[in-house]
Amino acid sequence: MDFILIAKALHVVGFVSWFAGLFYLGRVLVNHADTENIAPLAGDDPVAVRNRFKQDILHEEYSATAARVYKIIVNPAMMITWVAGLVMIGLNPGYLQSGTGGWLHVKILLVVLMVVYQLYTKRKIMLPMAAGQRPWTDWQLRLWNEVPTFFLVSVPFIAVFGKVGQLNYLYLAIGVGIFCLLVYRGAVGYRKSRSKEIQ
Repeated sequence: MDFILIAKALHVVGFVSWFAGLFYLGRVLVNHADTENIAPLAGDDPVAVRNRFKQDILHEEYSATAARVYKIIVNPAMMITWVAGLVMIGLNPGYLQSGTGGWLHVKILLVVLMVVYQLYTKRKIMLPMAAGQRPWTDWQLRLWNEVPTFFLVSVPFIAVFGKVGQLNYLYLAIGVGIFCLLVYRGAVGYRKSRSKEIQ
């Protein structure tokens, strides 16, 4: 049995699941922050009472959903990705010398930064929101939820082209930079169209 192929398949499964979890977690946090826009809340009229009740229910639901997504999807997927990747390197240390110089080191650095992103999201955003705080607006969270897209584009290109020795770091930086700019412009455009719909 070729254990390196099993590790590679598990690495892909973990990576895909990790991104799915991070994007889903980000969307839950955006929706959670968006509950602040429920209005009116002040007064004793039936609409305000109903809105306050709705806001409380949504707060509990989004807090619980975020915790479940993190515990059941994001964290296990991150661990599978790391373990399978390290097993691949352990079974074939040649990965460290093959292809474009330093490609694996850059890939590992980006995966470490993904872990930093995940932990920051939990400690500085998810847990405070569950405690009733609002550290970021829904717009800031929408932008933060696009950060994994940078990793989603960068890591596969580094792995595919780096392993075969055809990775050009300048072209990679330019391509990823242009892609991130397009994502940002798309987010700004969505924000403007949404604000017009509300008006």
